[in-house]
Amino acid sequence: MEALHAPWRIEYILAPKPENSESLFTRIAQANDDEANLVIARDRTCFALLNAYPYTGGHLMIVPYRQVPDFQGLTDEELAGLLKLTRRCQAALSKVMKPQGFNIGINLGQVAGAGVLGHLHIHVVPRWLGDTNFMPVLADTVVVPEALRELAARLRAELNPS
Repeated sequence: MEALHAPWRIEYILAPKPENSESLFTRIAQANDDEANLVIARDRTCFALLNAYPYTGGHLMIVPYRQVPDFQGLTDEELAGLLKLTRRCQAALSKVMKPQGFNIGINLGQVAGAGVLGHLHIHVVPRWLGDTNFMPVLADTVVVPEALRELAARLRAELNPS
């Protein structure tokens, strides 16, 4: 049997994880290089970025600037901002990638599958008929049809028209 590999995933798995309490999202929120961090939109209370290790092409996340573990830590303004930016991102993905559906979800806590613990975020994953195939099941590999930086630029242009 031939082995297939997804080398971009191992970078994240093996990378040293910071010891401090500041999350990856907090560092990205405070950074100045949106292109390098795949940030596609910034609003008053939250921002959106492409997942650097996506489940499928177009997988993005909407994140509040403030690091809170769950909905209880959000103000009403932050909660509304999070959902409004989620809606905007879904619309942008619809226009740019033309998916046939979406998975939109939140994983709270390690046992629920949260990859970035302690910093609430919403996943938006575009879906197409037949996008679940043998690759993830047999080869633990995801086929991403477009380079992340190119897709980020297209989504950024859709979300932030001049």
